[in-house]
Amino acid sequence: MIKILIADDHAIVREGLKQIVAETSDMAVADEASTGHEVLDRVRDNDYDVVVLDISMPGGDGLNILKQIKRERPKLSVLVLSMHPEKQYAVRVLKAGAAGYLTKESAPDELITAIKRVATGRKYVSSSLAEKLAFDLEHDTMQPLHEILSDREYQVMCMIAGGKRAKEIAEELCLSIKTISTYRSRILEKMDMKNNAELTHYAIKEGLVE
Repeated sequence: MIKILIADDHAIVREGLKQIVAETSDMAVADEASTGHEVLDRVRDNDYDVVVLDISMPGGDGLNILKQIKRERPKLSVLVLSMHPEKQYAVRVLKAGAAGYLTKESAPDELITAIKRVATGRKYVSSSLAEKLAFDLEHDTMQPLHEILSDREYQVMCMIAGGKRAKEIAEELCLSIKTISTYRSRILEKMDMKNNAELTHYAIKEGLVE
């Protein structure tokens, strides 16, 4: 029996995932978590085979939560299930230690397949992401500008490009407006850009925001 921890801040999403898992005889949802802190508490106190993790939750940056899980429980498989498109976060979460990445638009059957695969210690990526990774390797493509950003800088960049103001970003990430302003300055400097408009244009061109 595959024991699963579901970590998502939306109760409706958690209930939907539980219903999908309940239809499969060889896996069960053992626990739930709605914040990053709860995820770490559950992982420290219990044994699971797979954590299904949303990287956009209150109580800590999702990528940092993922890295913390892998530091404390390196053999625990983490499947990231996110609303963000693959192009935006998939490679970053895989580099951070995730066993797989799925968007919330994925079919229930694909989710079950992914959970079963990562539970055995293997990796899971969608066919479209596998094709992209293979293409990048084959063509040895140059590193995109946004790849030089830290995970937090990248997150802030996407939020700025998505039209959020500094105050909104600060509240969502539980940081001060001054800190967000510092991140913005670093991002512009690293990417050799002058303003938010240039950031937004770049992010849309690269498919990082819709």
